[in-house]
Amino acid sequence: MHISETLTPEAFEQALRDKGAYYHIHHPYHIAMHNGQATKQQIQGWVANRFYYQTNIPLKDAAIMANCPDPSVRRQWIQRILDHDGDGESEGGIEAWLQLGEAVGLTREELLSEQHVLPGVRFAVDAYVNFARRANWQEAACSSLTELFAPQIHQSRLDSWPQHYPWIKEDGYFYFRSRLGQARRDVEHGLSLALEIFDTAEKQMRMLEILQFKLDILWTMLDAMTMAYSLDRAPYHTVTDQPVWHTTRLV
Repeated sequence: MHISETLTPEAFEQALRDKGAYYHIHHPYHIAMHNGQATKQQIQGWVANRFYYQTNIPLKDAAIMANCPDPSVRRQWIQRILDHDGDGESEGGIEAWLQLGEAVGLTREELLSEQHVLPGVRFAVDAYVNFARRANWQEAACSSLTELFAPQIHQSRLDSWPQHYPWIKEDGYFYFRSRLGQARRDVEHGLSLALEIFDTAEKQMRMLEILQFKLDILWTMLDAMTMAYSLDRAPYHTVTDQPVWHTTRLV
C-alpha cells in the first residue's frame, strides 16, 4: 500500500489492521501447531525459541522509555515491563513462560540457558531490540502494534492446544490467558499514540513500513524454526548434527 495523501484516522487505523494479513498466525508452522499437526519437538522448539523473544520484550520497552522524554507516556509504558518482569505481587509473563516450558517437558535451566535458541531467531529478536534503542521513541513504541492481532493468536492456542496436545500440562496455559486482557489494553494505548503521531502521508507510510518490519521479525523466527524442526535442516546440518551455534548474548 502506498499513501500519497494523508489518511483520516479511521482510514489509517484500517490500514494498520489490514497488515494482519501478514501476521505469523498465518505461517505454516503456526497453522500446524493450531491444527494438531506439530510434533512434541516442534512444540518444545517453539516454546524454547519464543522464550528468547519474551525475555527481550522488557529490554525493548526499557529502551523505549529511556528515549522518551514524556513522563506521562513513561508512567503508562512501564506497565508493560511489569507485565513481563513481575512487580513483587504477581510473577509476570517471563515466569509464566517458564511454566509453559515445564508444561511441555522442558526444564527451567534449558530455557534460561538459551541453549535451544536458533541463530535466526536470535538475530531477528536482537534486530527488534536494537531498533527500539536507536529509533525515536514514537516509532519504537508503535512498532509494538502487532499487538493489534495478538488476542486472536492467544485465543487460538487456548482453543486448539488442549484438545490436540493433551500431554501439555494445564498450568502451562496461564501466559496465554493473562495476555488476552493485557494485549487489548496495550493495543488501546499504542493505537492512540500512532493515530496522534503519524498525521501526514509520509509519516503514515513510515509507520506501515515499521509495522511490516515487526511482522517480518515474527515471520522470520518461524522460518528459522521450520528449517530446524520441520525440515531437519538446523544450522550447519551439512557438516554436523551437533548444535554448534553460539548460545550466549555477546553484547
